[in-house]
Parts: sequence; C-alpha cells; structure tokens
Amino acid sequence: MKVNIDKKLIKCRACPRLVEWREEISIVKRRAYQDEKYWGKPVPGFGPDDARVLVVGLAPGAHGANRTGRIFTGDSSGDWLYRSLHKNGLAKLDISKSRDDGQELFGTRITCAVHCAPPGNKPNLDEIERCSDWLNQEFKALFPTTRAYLALGGIAWKATITALGEIGEELPRKRPKFSH
Repeated sequence: MKVNIDKKLIKCRACPRLVEWREEISIVKRRAYQDEKYWGKPVPGFGPDDARVLVVGLAPGAHGANRTGRIFTGDSSGDWLYRSLHKNGLAKLDISKSRDDGQELFGTRITCAVHCAPPGNKPNLDEIERCSDWLNQEFKALFPTTRAYLALGGIAWKATITALGEIGEELPRKRPKFSH
C-alpha cells in the first residue's frame, strides 16, 4: 500500500528551493562524506505499513537522511531516536547509519512533515503546505492500525494535528498547542 506513495514521493519536485538545496548538498558534500553518493531526493517514511506508533519529525537532515535516503539515519538526531526506540523494543538496532544496515522497526514508523532537507533546517510555510498532502496520504494509509502519534518539535506537532484532522480523526475543538 505505501510503496505506491513512496515511489511517487521520491519523484516530487514541487518546491524549487528545497529541490535546489537537496541537490546542491548532494554535490557540495561535507568533507567526512566526500566519497559517499548522496540520495538527494525526497526521503520517504521508514517502518512497517501496519505500525501502531507513528513518529513525525520535521524534515530530513542535509547530511543525514538526504545522504542516506532513510529518515533519521546517519546523523546525531537519528542516533538519539534509534537508541531510544531500541531501548524500548521498537527497533532492531540502537543506531542507523545507512539504508542497508539491517535496521528494522517493530510496530513503529517514522516520517516527517517535510520530505526534503530544507536550508538551515527551516522549511517555509508554503513548503510545509505543499508537503502536507504526502503526510496526509501516509496518515490515511496507516490510520487503520496506528494508535499513538509522537511529534518531534513544533512543526511536526502542527503537521500531525492537521493530518489527523484531514483524515477525520476527532480532535478537541480547542486544539492543543505545542510548547517546550
């Protein structure tokens, strides 16, 4: 079911600023990754299609997921997330460095509000809005089994609440606000 969404997603070129940035970063690499081939495309979600838990982040890291092609893979934020998931029995490995590292998620899927690495890790409102259709499709596909949603940050929180509303989830009239 998700395979079709992911195949279409990785071809997306809807946000010129993000396309230019993700592709530039794939050429002008960090010294540590000079010999690696960067993914340089929108990064799809990762995990089973029947996940009971959905983790939503902001966007792929420029030299993490934009390099590896797997969300939260190959950077320090991913190190923290996978260590936490592994500790709680939701991930096979406590770290994820590449798409072919053997990582597997159990009952958990990870996605993001924006699927392309944004400059300065800050997508603009138009980019968030354009990408919301992808998130809505993913939420709709996962809705029959997902029971818990974990948003990592304010943009992910707002995108999660919006996507839940779009798929018909009953939400409080006064929507909860995100705060640290």
